[in-house]
Amino acid sequence: MAGGSSKNHVLPVSSMGLERADSLHPKPSSSALTKRGAYAALSYMTCAVLLVMFNKAVLSSYKFPCANVITLLQMICSTSILYVMRRWKIISFTMGESYTASADSSTSLVPMETLLHTLPLALSYLLYMLASMESVRGINVPMYTAIRRTTVVFTMIVEYLLTAQKYSSSIIASVAVIVFGAFIAGARDLSYDFHGYAIVLVSNIATAIYLATIARIGKSSGLNSFGLMWCNGLICGPILLLWTYFRGELGTTVNFSYLYSPGFQAVMLLSCIMAFFLNYSIFLNTTLNSAVTQTMCGNLKDFFTVGIGWLLFGGLPFDLLNVIGQALGFLGSGFYAYCKIKGK
Repeated sequence: MAGGSSKNHVLPVSSMGLERADSLHPKPSSSALTKRGAYAALSYMTCAVLLVMFNKAVLSSYKFPCANVITLLQMICSTSILYVMRRWKIISFTMGESYTASADSSTSLVPMETLLHTLPLALSYLLYMLASMESVRGINVPMYTAIRRTTVVFTMIVEYLLTAQKYSSSIIASVAVIVFGAFIAGARDLSYDFHGYAIVLVSNIATAIYLATIARIGKSSGLNSFGLMWCNGLICGPILLLWTYFRGELGTTVNFSYLYSPGFQAVMLLSCIMAFFLNYSIFLNTTLNSAVTQTMCGNLKDFFTVGIGWLLFGGLPFDLLNVIGQALGFLGSGFYAYCKIKGK
């Protein structure tokens, strides 16, 4: 799960002068990028880079074997933060709802009917989280980001199937450059970990379904970003708890050798907090911009993910073909951003 810390332009925390960032209506995919949309995109990219690094540190550096437990802890952390912020009159869960009124209300936080309405979103979120977490473990960070860039193709296909959304030739050309760059980058590495690559592709499909579902259900549920996150936690938390219990991952976690290590605990805590901010920024970016723009932001932030991951975790020797493929991917992402800013 897929959270951030420095996104003070996005998360409203004051009861005065709130801009209702969560109650914005979705914009068409072809519209130009607004200033607020740019802030949301930058916040997402910052959170995503940091979360990948923290998750990679837990799974690889500390050799923690239970990726699903990390997802469960992130979900518990996010739900707890939402509950406290709601009770402290900092946020609301529905669009157009008064912060003071929502905090003083004696009714349930989210009606059962609304909770059931968000069930498809929650299930797609759970699949997205589990696949994303497992995909980080399998391969090195540079190759992970290279394959993840193909997510945009799956996102465009899902959006077309759900909403008949079509894109301009310039957008399609930028996506083609990205996909071509991803194949170039992985051309000499495909034989090393086919299973790891397959998991990343499954993660791509799950991500596309999740982002498209956000845009679809977010419109009809009446919930803002915080409300959708709350429903995700309520639905997915118990399912994931049972899953980790029957798989024996909770017992493995209790007996983990680094469980009481301050370094491991610090990285795990940062991962959980970052997941909260990342989830919020994903909802906000997808709502303000589009599912495809959200995916493209993931491609742009890969420049920093690749560099930091290469330095901290290694796993991939220098190869000119890989560098060319990475550069093509970044070029395609930059071209998409240019088209989006110009409103083409």
